[in-house]
Amino acid sequence: MLIGSLRSMAFLLTCLLVFCVDSVWGNQHSETSIYLDNITRILDRLLDGYDNRLRPGFGGPVTEVKTDIFVTSFGPVSDVEMEYTMDVFFRQTWIDERLKFEGPIEILRLNNLMVSKIWTPDTFFRNGKRSISHNMTTPNKLFRIMQNGTILYTMRLTINAECPMRLMNFPMDGHACPLKFGSYAYPISEIVYTWKKGPLSSVEVPQESSSLLQYDLIGQTVSSERLKSNTGEYVIMTVHFHLQRKMGFFLIQTYIPCIMTVILAQVSFWINKESVPARTVFGITTVLTMTTLSISARHSLPKVSYATAMDWFIAVCFAFVFSALIEFAAVNYFSTLQANRELRKAVVMKAAAQEAAAAAAAPAPATGNEGEVPSGYCLRVFQENTHTELLTHPHAYSHTHCIFTH
Repeated sequence: MLIGSLRSMAFLLTCLLVFCVDSVWGNQHSETSIYLDNITRILDRLLDGYDNRLRPGFGGPVTEVKTDIFVTSFGPVSDVEMEYTMDVFFRQTWIDERLKFEGPIEILRLNNLMVSKIWTPDTFFRNGKRSISHNMTTPNKLFRIMQNGTILYTMRLTINAECPMRLMNFPMDGHACPLKFGSYAYPISEIVYTWKKGPLSSVEVPQESSSLLQYDLIGQTVSSERLKSNTGEYVIMTVHFHLQRKMGFFLIQTYIPCIMTVILAQVSFWINKESVPARTVFGITTVLTMTTLSISARHSLPKVSYATAMDWFIAVCFAFVFSALIEFAAVNYFSTLQANRELRKAVVMKAAAQEAAAAAAAPAPATGNEGEVPSGYCLRVFQENTHTELLTHPHAYSHTHCIFTH
């Protein structure tokens, strides 16, 4: 009897537990269904009669679009194309009174399918060359609606934009690369853009986001301006990314080789001036080396019409190297000229001495005063071929050396 009573009690407890679990699960499922039905009704009510062709407050106050940018990757920067690339989260916030709602939730977190059903700003990048909106694995867009009608719309973009550069001080230069954006169709009387977090915090660039090899990203500044055109006046939001070039690469590839080449050209001054082949090899080799360095230094630059700081440095180095070659050529020429003059002078003096000795040793002629050398014997010296002739007519040539011995 006792065992039977225990079994009956166990069965009753099991049934009671199953009934309680089923009731709780049923209540939760019912509550979840009611919650989803409420959200669905809220969305249907928001879109009922909503015209996404009209901006918020159409015909009334100006729509204010607040923006901020989070840079996930900055770089690379191309000097040749004068452009830069970056990956950003571009955020826009505005208020649409038509999307106010009341319900059990404060924020409606929706996917990109809702974006196409409501009005969004027609923002575009004025100095952008190529911009990509990421769609893998789904469109990278974030969309949220608050109870007061505030909209948060975030996109992940890869932007390739122009960066005008003045390379006068290259490679000791710095640049401010702008990013300009605004409304494409709505003038300032319809839409205005503002910075959501103020001018100091609206653009965030974490330290690990910069992937630059030749530059240091030293900071960014934001501003806004107005642009007048034939279709109206527009608000332009501008971000300037300030870059400073790194010198290490150019020191190793250009500056140090140029300095060593100039030093090598000056070493040729210590070589004997009679060593013509050695000094010629030094001069020509250093000139060709400077020419090669000058050409290679220009490969990483656009074809600008003005000279950069590196161009002036290479030009001065080239002048030193070329002047060393010209110096050797001048020294060799004047040294050879001086040697030829001394040689001709020595030949003339030797020939004159020999003729004087020959005239002194010759017998006196039969006529004439005794002990005198005839005045008709003169010596003409050809400086061109150092040839001497004994002439019997002293006035037959203009360049004649007469020898008189007393």
